[in-house]
Amino acid sequence: MTTLSAPPRPAPPVHPREKFKRRWDKKLSFVATHAVGIALGLIFMLPLLFVFLTSVMKSDQAMTSSLWPTEWHFENFVEVFRKAPLLEYFGNSFLYSALATIGALLSAIPAAYGLAKLRWRGQNLCFMLVVVAMMLPPQVTVVPLYDLWVRLGFTGTLVPLIVPYFFFDAFSIFLLRQFFLTIPKDYLEAAKIDGCNEFRVLTRVLIPMAKPGIAATAMFCFLFTWNDYFGPLLYTGENKDNWPLSLAIASFRGMHHVEWNLTMAATALIMLPVIVLFVFAQKSFVKGITFTGVKG
Repeated sequence: MTTLSAPPRPAPPVHPREKFKRRWDKKLSFVATHAVGIALGLIFMLPLLFVFLTSVMKSDQAMTSSLWPTEWHFENFVEVFRKAPLLEYFGNSFLYSALATIGALLSAIPAAYGLAKLRWRGQNLCFMLVVVAMMLPPQVTVVPLYDLWVRLGFTGTLVPLIVPYFFFDAFSIFLLRQFFLTIPKDYLEAAKIDGCNEFRVLTRVLIPMAKPGIAATAMFCFLFTWNDYFGPLLYTGENKDNWPLSLAIASFRGMHHVEWNLTMAATALIMLPVIVLFVFAQKSFVKGITFTGVKG
């Protein structure tokens, strides 16, 4: 004869005050665990907050002891487009950054593949030259390169800024080479057994597996060229029609008698595309950086 077990007793109801206490304890625990990260995040947010608050102030209030706007002037973001051809500068910056990033990837991916996955005489020497090129100050090559572009007649255009990326970018080669080293050779050997040559191994096997590293490299190159000031000043300073945003914003103060509210509004607009890009690509960016340092 089987005995029936008694049904389990329902849990006693939790008092609302106890629920509130548990919820509050979880929040305090989260703050205590991430206190350093939260503090650093707030510190890094302060400059962005300062730029935004200044951008919506009146001209006579900007850069004074009053940090909070007495009146909110969101029309400043429209006014900057009337004061300067900002859309044209946006187009120049995007053209420069996009083409330079494409050129860097096209030149760096095959070079990094050769340094990471192929074996040939002088390989270590070439890699050391890449490292040396990374440490070489750009000012060392400024004079001969500028003389070259003057002789070719391309000063005043974006060509001297874009074309070099299609031939060599030491940092991109180094970063991709380090990421390619983390990919097991077994996948490449299996593709070669199936009849793939080196080009197909690179395009069909390695590149799909290296998307996080390629995304991180592309973001580094895009951010550097988007914020680049020295190169545009050197090669396009004589022609305002080819100015990127970095050069235009530096001259914005002189053109408009240091209207800091408009300058900060233009700065906020310039930062917006980069912030949006990082928000959407941060997972690939962090993953690429993490795996890049696994193996040397």
